[in-house]
Amino acid sequence: MRQEDMEKILRVGVLLSSERDPNRLLEQILGCVMELAGCDAGTLYLRKGDTLEFEIMRNDTLKTFSGGTKGKPDLPPVPLSRDNVCAMALLEDRTICIEDVKNNQEYDFSGPVRYDAMTGYDTRSMLVVPMRNREGERMGVIQLINALDKEGHVCAFTPDMALVLESVASQAAITIQNVRYMEEIKELFQSFVRVMSSAIDERTPYNASHARHMAECGGRFVDYLGTCQGQKSFSQEEKEEFLMSILLHDIGKLVTPLEVMNKAKRLFPEQYANISHRMEVIRLYTKLAFLSGRINQEEKEQALHRVQSAWELVEKINSAGFVGEELLRQLEELGTFTYVDEEGGMHPWLEPEEYAMLSIRKGTLSEEERKVMEGHVSVTDRLLSQIHFSHNLSHVREWAAAHHEFLNGTGYPGHKRGEEIPYEVRIITILDIFDSLVADDRPYKRAMPVDRALSILKTMAEQEGKLDQELTELFVRSRCWEG
Repeated sequence: MRQEDMEKILRVGVLLSSERDPNRLLEQILGCVMELAGCDAGTLYLRKGDTLEFEIMRNDTLKTFSGGTKGKPDLPPVPLSRDNVCAMALLEDRTICIEDVKNNQEYDFSGPVRYDAMTGYDTRSMLVVPMRNREGERMGVIQLINALDKEGHVCAFTPDMALVLESVASQAAITIQNVRYMEEIKELFQSFVRVMSSAIDERTPYNASHARHMAECGGRFVDYLGTCQGQKSFSQEEKEEFLMSILLHDIGKLVTPLEVMNKAKRLFPEQYANISHRMEVIRLYTKLAFLSGRINQEEKEQALHRVQSAWELVEKINSAGFVGEELLRQLEELGTFTYVDEEGGMHPWLEPEEYAMLSIRKGTLSEEERKVMEGHVSVTDRLLSQIHFSHNLSHVREWAAAHHEFLNGTGYPGHKRGEEIPYEVRIITILDIFDSLVADDRPYKRAMPVDRALSILKTMAEQEGKLDQELTELFVRSRCWEG
């Protein structure tokens, strides 16, 4: 074997071992073996069940190429029948070398004959090499057509070249297998991430599609950023890392108490029921006082009206998005009311814990409950610290655990400021806030119109300094939430 051929084989080994994209790998394999064999055309098939499927087709004379990164050839698979030379090579696990297909009666060459009739091509010599992996599994076939001599004339494939290509084909099969393993491991991990994300969302009806919506919107937004001057253009690997951070950003909510996550109103259901029961008891005591003659009709009506007004106030505050000064004043007055039971004991209309919950000005969570809820980001960090992320996913933990940080330092848990917050985290924060505002499945608020939500984002960016102003403006322009 010539030194030149040896160098080519070594280059092929280096080239194949460095490629990780399955489609580009197949292109590299066919291109390398065609260069080694010095032939004009070739096809690479991979086995699927009882057929061989076309993956790559190349013909230099006709200047045609299909498959690989250009999409799989639109051709029917070849049955594993002994009539077909490529199938025979796979079935018998042997290399088949044919000097002139038109004078060969052993195999069915009607396909090449039809191809030649349609294109004007002249198929002559052929070399078919099976691809075996390290376990001996026959994964596919490389079929080469029309070896060329130094003058460019079609000639037969030489026996020593057949041996070389058998070695390269085996190496190619092992590389394909390794790439498949890596793709399977990658898909397994991504499936796990999707399951965990779904588990978080499905744990409560009040978060049903949050991470999925964010990921869909985020994917479109980073694609848009790639078209904007001065903004980062995400590679496929960087985009996958970014989207995985989104899918895992709320994993800490797996341990957040449901009574906090699902708290639709200020009062817990049992507190609400207790107040309702207490108001009914006060009504009954009022009626008993009237029947026993301790109060007159007018006093009874006033007392019952007072109870009804108190209950209406509780109902109003319990479900209000925000409690203003007037409602707080009325609540404070209600907090002073007492009643006397049948044994002469005095009791408040509202217990201290009930009063404290109704005093929450914004949202449904008390300060203590809010701290519990905010703690999910620290839990996210702890949980993700136990996963050994690959180099390509090395930022997932950091980005996922920082999605509540604000540029002005008022976020949590680390109160980071400015450049301490990565570019990707700034995007995730915008996505998280926007989806939370427009979501129609939150217990503590109604879905907000998109225009209003965008206005809030702008205020947070331009006036409060919490969000990245440029990214917020680009987010508004992108309309990425529209799909």
